[in-house]
Amino acid sequence: MIYSAKVMEHFANPRNVGELADANGIGEIGNAKCGDIMKIYLKIENDTIVDCSFKTFGCGAAIATSSMATELIKGKPLDEALKLTNKAVVEALDGLPPVKIHCSVLAEQAIKAAIADYYTRLGIDPTPIVGVIDNDHDHHDIGCGCDLDD
Repeated sequence: MIYSAKVMEHFANPRNVGELADANGIGEIGNAKCGDIMKIYLKIENDTIVDCSFKTFGCGAAIATSSMATELIKGKPLDEALKLTNKAVVEALDGLPPVKIHCSVLAEQAIKAAIADYYTRLGIDPTPIVGVIDNDHDHHDIGCGCDLDD
């Protein structure tokens, strides 16, 4: 598999890694069977993401997409962060191999899950704002490129 220089850079030197102690929005998305599990931590003030971090268990592409996604939303208002698509993450990384696109989808969904958690903590139903979070990532029927496909 060939990865772009940006994917390799974000894998080797990921940004925003670790648990955020004062996070007020936490989202976890993943598939334990495959091994790609992302947890996004958000610190939100005045409807703006002032800080964010991640912990990801998975392949290099999963780590790189988590790193890039947090970079793309840091400092952004929530409504802008909610517009982040997996396609934007892939483009920011100068592409991903087709079997690794699901990693960018996990990053997008984990951010939405963290924002949904923030609204839930405020007593606000997140569904009308965030939409439905897709945490059913049993993608082995399409082949995700992880060890279980071998």
